[in-house]
Amino acid sequence: MEEILALVEARLRTALGEPDARAVVTFLGTDRIEVLRFLDGDVVRYATLGMSAQPMADPTSPLADPVKGPRAELVLSVRAGLADTDQVLRPLAVLAASPQVEGVIVAPGASLDLGDPLWPSAPFSSVLVAESGGLVEDLELDAPMDPVRFLPLLPMTPNEAAWKRVRGAQELQERWLSHGTDLRDPLRTSVPLD
Repeated sequence: MEEILALVEARLRTALGEPDARAVVTFLGTDRIEVLRFLDGDVVRYATLGMSAQPMADPTSPLADPVKGPRAELVLSVRAGLADTDQVLRPLAVLAASPQVEGVIVAPGASLDLGDPLWPSAPFSSVLVAESGGLVEDLELDAPMDPVRFLPLLPMTPNEAAWKRVRGAQELQERWLSHGTDLRDPLRTSVPLD
């Protein structure tokens, strides 16, 4: 487990540079989750470290495989200085712990809902999980382990989350694209959904 996390942190540092801050969050009965903060010009990126220590298990399976299964870490990018986004550390750790706590598999196209704002006064309480491989390349591990995927999180307003449940992730992403939505804007409003 420690070896995997060392490789994951090295991949994050290679892709995003040196973290300027890190926080450790632990929940009863789960492995510890760290959240690293990286500054990149006017963008701040938060990446989890610890979610990939164990593979995510199918909640319908009677026994979790300790080796095989999808592994992931979460990455959130927002514009710096517009909101108190550093308060997202605990909510991100909650999302990263959800496979251990709730037995869910976090995969592209999924919605993750906190029920509370991502940070104080944030217009978002949920995120859309995007495809990996863009900002941080997937990390191949020795067989038979699955690679670690670095999944971008795209904050959604409550209206966008409801629309996504009906229309699907692809249509929401196309709507964002067609309207030129700045998904890194921590203060943005909902994309027009009519």
